Amino acid sequence: MIVLGVILLVVGFVTGISVLWTIGIILAVIGAVLWLLGSMGHAVAGHRHYW
Repeated sequence: MIVLGVILLVVGFVTGISVLWTIGIILAVIGAVLWLLGSMGHAVAGHRHYW
C-alpha cells in the first residue's frame, strides 16, 4: 500500500493531476500506520503482522 501511494504521488506530481496526488498521500499514510501497528505486535485485520 505504501508503494502504491508513492507511485500515485509521483504520477500525480509529474502529470499535475491533484486527485492522484491526494489519493497517493492517503494510501501512503494508511500503509505507514498499518505497518507501524503490525511491527509493534498489534493484530491488524486478524493478522499478527501486516505486509
